[in-house]
Amino acid sequence: MYGQIEHCIDSKMALTRLACILVLLSTHCYFNVLAVILKTTNDAPWANEFESIELSCLIESISTKNPRIEWKKIKDGEPSYVYFEKKISGDLEGRARIREPATLVITNATRSDSASYRCEVSAQTDLKSFDEILINLVIRVKPVVPKCAVPKSVPVGTAAELRCVEDQGFPKSQYQWFRNKEEIPDDPKTSSKFINSSYTLNAETGTLKFSAVRMNDSAEYFCRAKNDAGHSECGPQTMEIYDINIARIILGVLVVVLLCITVGLCFAYKRGYFASQKQTGNNYKAPAKGEGVDYVRTEDEGDFRHKSSFVI
Repeated sequence: MYGQIEHCIDSKMALTRLACILVLLSTHCYFNVLAVILKTTNDAPWANEFESIELSCLIESISTKNPRIEWKKIKDGEPSYVYFEKKISGDLEGRARIREPATLVITNATRSDSASYRCEVSAQTDLKSFDEILINLVIRVKPVVPKCAVPKSVPVGTAAELRCVEDQGFPKSQYQWFRNKEEIPDDPKTSSKFINSSYTLNAETGTLKFSAVRMNDSAEYFCRAKNDAGHSECGPQTMEIYDINIARIILGVLVVVLLCITVGLCFAYKRGYFASQKQTGNNYKAPAKGEGVDYVRTEDEGDFRHKSSFVI
């Protein structure tokens, strides 16, 4: 008798548990039917510039027949409509469309499309009447041809800096340098061809700095800017390394100095700076006064005239 009672109690508890599970399932199904629920296949899509890209917004559950669907673009914290009242608007007008039920397709993506996009669905007759999903879109832009600066001639043993810059690519470009069409490694010690070179290469800024150039650094150089969307290169430029001969420089300076002195002396001689100084009226020395001759200075007759007198 006692065993039968215990069995009955266990049966009732099992039925109670089953009833609870059924209630929970029915409640869950009820709320799913009366709730709008969205999902996406990719919340961080990317595309190269001028390609098509799809922002998926899938309605997983809804009971309202004609829900209100809107898309907003959020850039720098400011939202703006790109799909409103069943029309593409804003900066996507003319190059986007909605694929049923709520997926946004951009047919010609540009770099300005990189932003966050929010899909919003309102269902008035659903118990949960609103849902939204956020999608972060990245448009990758291929680098343009970089601007390269390579010194044309550098004295051996001195420092030299080669520069490369490009500011249009997205994500930000990384830089590579090439010498005679062969890539220059980040560390010269990793290559037998560059082990004797003394340089530092910054792939972030695009600078290639030689602390002391060698004769074998004389070559053609070009730079490549690259990112996930592609790469671009500048044309090759020649850097010539020349040797400095100190003795030859000193000799050349002496020759120039001597030449200048010679030309100066010739010029002075032609101008008469070295001729004997002529006598003038101011430094004229009168001859000794002869007996019976009286010298008188007049204005009309020049410097001097003499006047004879006879003594009887």
